Amino acid sequence: MTAPSTETSMEELRWEKFPVLDDGFVCLVDVMGNDSSVVQAARVSYGEGTKKVSDDRTLIRYLMRHRHSTPFEMAEIKLLVRVPMDCWRQWIRHRTANVNEYSTRYSLAIDAAQTTLPGEWRSQADSNRQGSGDFLASEVGEELTAAEKDFQDRSRTLYQNRIDAGVAREQARKDLPLSTYTEAYWKIDLHNLLHFLSLRMDSHAQLEIREYATTIGEKIVKPLFPVVWEAFEDYRLGGQFLTRLDQEVIAKLMATGGQESLSPPFTDELFLQCQDATWKDLKRCRERDECRAKLQRMGILKADEADAS
Repeated sequence: MTAPSTETSMEELRWEKFPVLDDGFVCLVDVMGNDSSVVQAARVSYGEGTKKVSDDRTLIRYLMRHRHSTPFEMAEIKLLVRVPMDCWRQWIRHRTANVNEYSTRYSLAIDAAQTTLPGEWRSQADSNRQGSGDFLASEVGEELTAAEKDFQDRSRTLYQNRIDAGVAREQARKDLPLSTYTEAYWKIDLHNLLHFLSLRMDSHAQLEIREYATTIGEKIVKPLFPVVWEAFEDYRLGGQFLTRLDQEVIAKLMATGGQESLSPPFTDELFLQCQDATWKDLKRCRERDECRAKLQRMGILKADEADAS
């Protein structure tokens, strides 16, 4: 694998607004450090001699692979983001950043709300209480979008009428919808930023915050920290964690398959035969489902027919 290209300077990215959703954005305000900052911090910790046995890229990849977090905490990024309030609620759960949000007690609420196109409405997932399923039919979406616009227009008019009547901003805002955009400065060290991105770029994250995370990662972090980002993609985004139970299932599959002169990908029937004993009596078992999905990605199990089609 070839090393990534030279990192982009802060001045090339600073204040460039990368659009997200219909009226949101993320932009770089400031950055402290680069790939070299991670290496420098690690070598202070490890002492003399490290340079002789590993170059910068090799060391960064070792740190990422073995989850040595402290050197990545030596670099920081400060962003300005515009994001719908419902999406911001998920974002702010990551309590590892310094935040200063736009105040609707002090200033008028931003006159913008996230809108949903007719083809963007999603059904509730059958197997995930907090996730989405397939997109709804376009005719249903058109009705939902029209109703959304009517509601947002009326809520904004209500807010503005309160302001015009002299109601305090802190009280006038209380009926604004969660689709209303807010803005915030968000400063975070590189280690915690990568953790945020690993969770929010994941396919299980809500689509809207996934778009923000992907934009931050690919448009800002990747050009500023190309070597770190390469390792992050290889070991976090593109990697997967195998539990002790996962490994034991794999060993059982290989042993049983060998006895029966079978080779991967194995059938789901054989997987169920080799599953962990604690899963067998459970009608629904998320841990079993996750194990199955991991082995399918690795080509050890046959993919579901629905996935293969």
